[in-house]
Amino acid sequence: MHNTGMQSANVTVGDSLTDQIRRVQGGDAAALHDVFDLAYDDLRRIARARLSRGGRNTLLDTTSLVHESFLRVVNACRLQLNDRNHFLRYASHVMRSIVVDELRRRLALCNGGDAAHVTLNSRIDDGSQAAGDEVLRIHEALDELGQYDQRMVEVVEMRYFAGMTEKEIADVLGITERTVRRDWEKARLLLAEALA
Repeated sequence: MHNTGMQSANVTVGDSLTDQIRRVQGGDAAALHDVFDLAYDDLRRIARARLSRGGRNTLLDTTSLVHESFLRVVNACRLQLNDRNHFLRYASHVMRSIVVDELRRRLALCNGGDAAHVTLNSRIDDGSQAAGDEVLRIHEALDELGQYDQRMVEVVEMRYFAGMTEKEIADVLGITERTVRRDWEKARLLLAEALA
């Protein structure tokens, strides 16, 4: 895998992520590397925002989250990702899934899943388990909310799990920033009620 956002020699300045996604969908396997190059900065920015807001309670760093996200997108290549916006929309959903999977794995380990020994110490828990529990509860509440309003779930995924701005979300979903704010506020109220 690639560790910088620099474009390969195959990608010209005029090429867009949408163009490369369409090449991959058309069967051009070589374009997949170009998709990663073109998407890397967006994915890294989203991952960095997610990890900085939520702390490092997922035990992932930015690069790990970006690479794991991209691998999952590649493995789901049978999906028809139409353009950059659709790609970012799906990447937000994938990052939510990765964060939740990692938290579940970590909680299983904390509950003795792989433990062969116990180390005693006098350290007070740093609260990261509570933050992880909150993320998992939000994830479950979002699944319930998705039965009624899928767009609201996407707004929360992009804002809470991917750290995107209202403008970025509006662009990706093709709605106004005002609609994003309204969906976000409504979702926050519904989620607060579900988590109470």
